[in-house]
Amino acid sequence: MLYTPAFAVLYIANLSLVSSYSAFFLFPLFITTNGGSKQDIGIIMGIFALASALCRPWVAEMIDRLGRKRSFSLGCLIMTLLPLLHLLLSGPLKNYYLPLLTMRIVHGIGLAICFTAVFTFIVDLIPHDRLNEGIGMFGTSGLIGLAVGPAVAEPVLETFGFQAFFLTATAMAALGLLIHLPINDRHQLITDQATPSFFSLLKQRKQLVCGGLAMLFGFGLAATGNFIAPLAEDRQLSYISFYYLAYSCAAVGVRFSAGRLADRIGENQIIPWGLILAASGLLLIPLVHGDLLLIAVGFIFGIGHGLLFPALNAMAVRDEPYSIRGKVTGIFTGGIDSGAFLGALILGQVGELAGYTPLFICAGLVVSTGLVLFRVRPG
Repeated sequence: MLYTPAFAVLYIANLSLVSSYSAFFLFPLFITTNGGSKQDIGIIMGIFALASALCRPWVAEMIDRLGRKRSFSLGCLIMTLLPLLHLLLSGPLKNYYLPLLTMRIVHGIGLAICFTAVFTFIVDLIPHDRLNEGIGMFGTSGLIGLAVGPAVAEPVLETFGFQAFFLTATAMAALGLLIHLPINDRHQLITDQATPSFFSLLKQRKQLVCGGLAMLFGFGLAATGNFIAPLAEDRQLSYISFYYLAYSCAAVGVRFSAGRLADRIGENQIIPWGLILAASGLLLIPLVHGDLLLIAVGFIFGIGHGLLFPALNAMAVRDEPYSIRGKVTGIFTGGIDSGAFLGALILGQVGELAGYTPLFICAGLVVSTGLVLFRVRPG
């Protein structure tokens, strides 16, 4: 059985944690309100993603050794406490710049633990023959959470200020912490069992291909996440949020059918189509000069996202033993984070030097190289 009470509880927990994380999409307002510049925004927001990516080998090893439940609980605790620490910050940004960077690093590590642990946890609960469907449907919790966080936090911030904003982020993370506590790991770890290290697994062709494809996917996510809004503003488009609405609806909606299809025909038949659609959505963005086309390209990229994420995750963990699934999931999720970080840096420079059209063409071409990498996967 796929949709068990444990599945539902972890779904709600992940939605809550992602909502807390995405509420911090509004954190640049705190930075500018307290005297920070655009460069400060880049550094303070970017170090979160960098910490999340760099800690992934250690996090993945910990999940296999400590267990899914304990690791997820630790991550939830960090995600709950870190917004509270922001209540101690007041006055000009320069007065607490280094402590804030430290807090952002720890916060990023907490998210890395939660994200890697919960997807490892859920794979243990999903029947083998419904892996794509289960991962895809569970992943909608994150997509919904990305929308819920800012939607809840923005009116709180506008009405009550930053202290209430930080308390709201804490409350959302605390729900994730509390609701999952009754669940137990399905299996018991054998702590003295010898298993390959994170980097040993990364050298295997299958995981190298999966991690590489995840990185290319993350590169594409950096383009849509960081540069759609300024492009739309530059071209005086009225409804920027419609892009993300179409994107989210497509990414969620396609999983109701694509997951079962992938389980029948195999994720290897789905991944190329996901890459083609994601790359096409990016390559079409330079043609956007009206709201209708903006919605259309959001829908195309959203379908690509909805196909790629569960299929790549299923490809990475399929037939892998319980004792190394944490490290395998760490390779996959770390690849996405690394690609998102590199994409933000590289595409930002491309945009600064050449403008938005070359930026999105570059992103689309990078994602499309995944079709070449996919061909070298093990048979």
